[in-house]
Amino acid sequence: MSERAPKGGRCPICGAPVDPAFRPFCSKRCADIDLARWMSETYVVPGGGSDADEDGDDSEATRDNTPPDKLH
Repeated sequence: MSERAPKGGRCPICGAPVDPAFRPFCSKRCADIDLARWMSETYVVPGGGSDADEDGDDSEATRDNTPPDKLH
């Protein structure tokens, strides 16, 4: 049989067995290391270009912040 990690898995920072109190990490130290990496932008979530207008409306009123009733 192959050797398997404990049911809780392994810490993504150091590889130690996961402590349920700090899941998915093994300790507060590893959780803090992960948080520091996110805060320093070491980790980046991939994404598309900037989408300032998520509903797809590309009108002039939206782009230059002029209220629609002031356009005419």
